[in-house]
Amino acid sequence: MDPHRNATAALLALNSIQGLGPVRVKALIQQYGSPLSLFEPEGRAALVQWAGAFSNNSIDPASLLERAEKQLDEALAQGITVLTWDHDAYPPLLREIYAPPPVLFVKGKLESFTRHACGVVGTRKPTQYGRSAAAHIVKQLVEKKVVIVSGLAHGIDTVAHETCLDSGGVTIAVLGGGVDTVYPAANKKLAERIAETGALVSEFDLGTGPDGYHFPRRNRIISGLSAGVLVVEAPKKSGSLITANYALQQGRDVFAVPGSIFSDASAGIFNLLKSGAIPVKSGADILENMEHLTMPGVADVKASPGSPGFAMPVELLSPAEQQVVDVLSGEPLRLDMIAEKADRAVSQLFDILLNLELKGLIRQVAGQQYVRVS
Repeated sequence: MDPHRNATAALLALNSIQGLGPVRVKALIQQYGSPLSLFEPEGRAALVQWAGAFSNNSIDPASLLERAEKQLDEALAQGITVLTWDHDAYPPLLREIYAPPPVLFVKGKLESFTRHACGVVGTRKPTQYGRSAAAHIVKQLVEKKVVIVSGLAHGIDTVAHETCLDSGGVTIAVLGGGVDTVYPAANKKLAERIAETGALVSEFDLGTGPDGYHFPRRNRIISGLSAGVLVVEAPKKSGSLITANYALQQGRDVFAVPGSIFSDASAGIFNLLKSGAIPVKSGADILENMEHLTMPGVADVKASPGSPGFAMPVELLSPAEQQVVDVLSGEPLRLDMIAEKADRAVSQLFDILLNLELKGLIRQVAGQQYVRVS
């Protein structure tokens, strides 16, 4: 028996329990000693109790562990590395954020995590100006050996990845599904190119398809891997702004390319600049703000591990998230009451509540009770 593999499988099994999330997985381990101890006879009762209290799901620890073992075998067969948060190769900056992923699936080169990186995100429907600006700045960052991190989406993400590769650089794509389930499908060949010299990264199990509630979680990893995040064109409600706000929460610099005041694609950029984002027109503007960093050098990053310290603007919430936030207050409310007031099934709430917690807007106070963070 391989103790390291067993520990990895145990953490992978914990990570797969819907509704627990990285914060509670970490708390579970701190309370009971190790992931593996929760799957041993004396720890299984505690695991079942926790899973029931936090996710409202009945679980079978033995089945979870068996499924995790199959995931590890499948990852090995596909040349995918499974990194746990205590692994030496786990990205050092990502480890320091609030709620780092307990497990990362990585297809590609682990060396991609050992260099300074800049996140580059933006609208899925960029103007020619936005495309040109993104390509211009990415080329200059690549010349200085900066790794480009993005989300493989259409638009600015694709421009950032392709420009980086065409310029001989290294890029990391963070996915909203399993690393073996590329979305959008049109970027499958691009994903293959990325994995040759860089990396595809996901916290989601192999075989997991893209889901709307996965992408906010994906966005916190984009910013968490990066020393700073550049936003190129973003409407008022944009996933790119969620990434930017995660970056602020994590103590990263946020950069924005100024756009036309007459363009809807720049409305979100205008709000970012009003809020203190750094306006840039070249890679040099970004590099000036990254010079103080060293690798692995997490001590020089301005993040405050373990505490969000920053709440996501409510205007960036999805309608479902807004609906749940509206029924919460400073008084604890049980999960079943949240479901009743929000007119949603309990099973629909798990991902919504987890994303709201990661965004710093709510917290769980006891069992299945939640409060809104003022």
